[in-house]
Amino acid sequence: MSSLSEFQLLSVLAQEMNMRKASERLFVSQPALSQRLQTIEKEWGTKLFIRSQKGLTLTPGGEHVISFVNEILTKQEKVRETIDSLQEGVSGTLKIAVASIVGQNWLPEVLKKFIDKYPQVKISLVTGWSSEILKCLYDDQVHIGIIRGTPDWKGIKVHLFNDPLYLVDREISKPEQVLKTDRPFIQFKSDSNYYQEIQDWWMLKFKTSPKRTVVVDQIETCKQMAFNGIGYAILPSITLRKADRSIFKIPLVDENNEPLKRDTWLLGYESAFQLKQVSAFMELIKEYIAESSEE
Repeated sequence: MSSLSEFQLLSVLAQEMNMRKASERLFVSQPALSQRLQTIEKEWGTKLFIRSQKGLTLTPGGEHVISFVNEILTKQEKVRETIDSLQEGVSGTLKIAVASIVGQNWLPEVLKKFIDKYPQVKISLVTGWSSEILKCLYDDQVHIGIIRGTPDWKGIKVHLFNDPLYLVDREISKPEQVLKTDRPFIQFKSDSNYYQEIQDWWMLKFKTSPKRTVVVDQIETCKQMAFNGIGYAILPSITLRKADRSIFKIPLVDENNEPLKRDTWLLGYESAFQLKQVSAFMELIKEYIAESSEE
């Protein structure tokens, strides 16, 4: 039977599907990795991967073995977490999946405080769109997820904060001026309802589409283009903490003259919050939010 280290090797190979990339992650040479793989395949009595110029491909037998390997590694991680929770102090690995915008603009300061307070805890961090964060939670890949919008979640759901939306530009100081400018409305792609919220607000306010639009992949690109005067954008306040005074920030309001805001939520299963490192992180977040509201 293969050892846990060999299971880890197979898991990395299946993730990378490339001998060079896998060898770099495992800190071994390609010849040494190839030799170890051959030994493992002999042990299983079947070819697990097929090599080609494009990389690796799993054989049918390999698919079954990798499924088994990943199941064992997941169980191993849970056992480690249980052992860590039995020990005094806070240790183990804290696995977080977070929406990119929060990971870039809010989480670093929180993590700094957490790491300073609990230096024995390791951090595993994944960033992405909110739909990807939810998938990580459903697949039990992380302890907690931090997403934007209003999630349909049956587990523990904690509201972290909301932030107002602003029309941001170097030239436009009043919303009506967007109808006169020939500069583009810069938008960023999102898998949440954010895009639709902006479209609804725009049509309610102006009753017509923007003259020109530019769509970019990342919110940070959108922000930098607006900050550099290429066009105007609608951005949440979480991204505008370091905006200089030459940037106009016009708050968006709905038909009732109430500010338009984006919510941020922390999600997780109840079992995850029983882990010391997760409960400690949650307590630190509550303290951080309380301190921020007093400033």
